[in-house]
Amino acid sequence: MAFNFGAPSGTSGTAAATAAPAGGFGGFGTTSTAAGSAFSFSAPANTGTTALGGLFSQPTQAPTQSSQLINTASALSAPTLLGDERDAILAKWNQLQAFWGTGKGYFNNNIPPVEFTQENPFCRFKAVGYSCMPNNKDEDGLVVLVFNKKETDIRSQQQQLVESLHKVLGGNQTLTVNVEGIKTLPDDQTEVVIYVVERSPNGTSRRVPATTLYAHFEQTNIKTQLQQLGVTLSMTRTELSPAQIKQLLQNPPAGVDPIIWEQAKVDNPDSEKLIPVPMVGFKELLRRLKVQDQMTKQHQTRLDIISEDISELQKNQTTTMAKIAQYKRKLMDLSHRTLQVLIKQEIQRKSGYAIQADEEQLRVQLDTIQCELNAPTQFKGRLNELMSQIRMQNHFGAVKSEERYYIDADLLREIKQHLKQQQEGLSHLISIIKDDLEDIKLVEHGLNETIHIRGGVFS
Repeated sequence: MAFNFGAPSGTSGTAAATAAPAGGFGGFGTTSTAAGSAFSFSAPANTGTTALGGLFSQPTQAPTQSSQLINTASALSAPTLLGDERDAILAKWNQLQAFWGTGKGYFNNNIPPVEFTQENPFCRFKAVGYSCMPNNKDEDGLVVLVFNKKETDIRSQQQQLVESLHKVLGGNQTLTVNVEGIKTLPDDQTEVVIYVVERSPNGTSRRVPATTLYAHFEQTNIKTQLQQLGVTLSMTRTELSPAQIKQLLQNPPAGVDPIIWEQAKVDNPDSEKLIPVPMVGFKELLRRLKVQDQMTKQHQTRLDIISEDISELQKNQTTTMAKIAQYKRKLMDLSHRTLQVLIKQEIQRKSGYAIQADEEQLRVQLDTIQCELNAPTQFKGRLNELMSQIRMQNHFGAVKSEERYYIDADLLREIKQHLKQQQEGLSHLISIIKDDLEDIKLVEHGLNETIHIRGGVFS
């Protein structure tokens, strides 16, 4: 028995359904239900490893296994079919067929030829990949149905599909079929994940275990009805038990070198989530390539959606930031107006009263702040620079950017007052300098007269 590694191996396993359907897609709602096929979950069948899709099936130990090995060795190394040097050429041809994994190896006239398959240990077209292990419980009741139909057709007929599956379950009113998810597979196939909810007479409900539902779908008459709906494969989506994982890892698949299998276990990038699976032949490689392309397209689609959401959020952020700036300016304006009202109200309330100690302390602080503002090395210089920039902007025209700046009226009055004080200080300084120049001229004139008088006396 060949190693079946495609059924329960997570996302890669569900995509393994590439087999041709047993019957054409007859459309949903056309399934006939045999009388007396009511579905009951009261006594679930013991499915054993059937629900695992044959993942842990081991090659049947045929009675003539040793003789088959001897015949294979004879066909590859020492055929005696012709009895001359052509047997050496035949041996090389048999080796080539064994490496390729197809054909028949003739080696003796009295013994049937050896059938070379891709599972033979000499086949070179083998590799080991990794698939995700499912993490769903049996109580979740998830069962995968693979339809030989496009995803768009499945989605457009989803309600009919649910009704048809309900008829397959016997039309029991206590059962409800629910669709967990729909995903596109290669070769125009679609994966549909379902679960069934069973309601009890006392009003409680539970999900039908996945193994129980799968066992019902595997019954001959039920399987035929599913094939009429276009189902090509059904399997459970349940996590593997530690014993099952141990059994799988300890026994190499048919035709896989134990050394390669051991190395694959060592190279597993995440042994908690991934499990090694063999890839035998080009068909399996092509299948995994199609699955990879399909997943890449899905990821790209999701990334495009995320990118559009990010662009929309960025636009909303820009609009929100502009509104916040507008509200800040409005809040500052309202704060100034509120402060003016409070000042006038406080003046009226304190009218006729003497200045209190806290008010005197506040006046001292305000005087200190006023002195700091008037200091030429601090804020005054920065205000002068700001005024220079404003004059330059008015001289060279409109502002290049789209933003418009304005100065609050109170701030403008403070700037004007400061500039006025600065102008008065400069005028006073100029007058002092002029007075000093007059005094210097008088002193110089007096010195000249004194020198002239002294010169006349000495002469």
